[in-house]
Amino acid sequence: MGNIHRAWLEPLRYTYLKSGLTLSDLSTRVPLAKSKLSELLRGTGLYPRWEIILSLSLQLQMPGWPLYQLWCQAAFEAQKSSDWVERCGDKTSVTTSQVPPLDHRAFREIVENDYRLYAQVFLDDDQRETAVSNTFDILWLRWNEALASPDIRRFAWNTLRTTVMARTPHIDGRPEFGEAAFDTVALQHLTTNTERLRQLEESLQLFKAMSRLPDQQLDIMVLRPHYGICLEPASTLMGVPLATIRSGERHAIHFLESVICPPPETEGNTA
Repeated sequence: MGNIHRAWLEPLRYTYLKSGLTLSDLSTRVPLAKSKLSELLRGTGLYPRWEIILSLSLQLQMPGWPLYQLWCQAAFEAQKSSDWVERCGDKTSVTTSQVPPLDHRAFREIVENDYRLYAQVFLDDDQRETAVSNTFDILWLRWNEALASPDIRRFAWNTLRTTVMARTPHIDGRPEFGEAAFDTVALQHLTTNTERLRQLEESLQLFKAMSRLPDQQLDIMVLRPHYGICLEPASTLMGVPLATIRSGERHAIHFLESVICPPPETEGNTA
């Protein structure tokens, strides 16, 4: 099961489990046998046709439009052809006039630009836009779950991070984002080739070391030193206490300094 498949399946499964309906109940309302419904909800078997997902969304009272967009992407991820997607996923069966809840739209307006900044550290322009768009589609599907969470901002940030990291190349389990070194503020303000080359080498070394940080510390370093976002806005954006931002940044800087500029050996140190 691919990452995008999981992105729409998990909200669908969560909504089903919260609905109180049984597989027997659904099988009488959806044109699919109970055993096949079980496979679909477990993410096994053949990739499902859109008409089945639409039927389920109607029974579970889920918004069809974000579900349709994620279903299409996951179909391509599952190596389905464009013809298959067009045959099985006629979007005329979904009203494109659906709009997210008002508070979802307001939340998106507040955080979307900052989400793009975060995503562009790891992804190229097309992938960045897709990842951010997917994030808000997933949040639309999971909005009630987000509202019921201890902190909607943290819920949303975790959704963004999961979506971005699913598209980010990894080496030995670490995110690869060396290309971000070419787009640093420090590099843009230099004029000579020698200065730019030296800064680029330093940035590449820094980003390689940053990839070894724990998830939260990495995110803090992306927002704080890389983009210069102040402490309180970073705390608000990630949905974590201000003290966590301060502590995370302090520990991250200590680790990076120890890796990039290790302290010299003291005299008389023997092997």
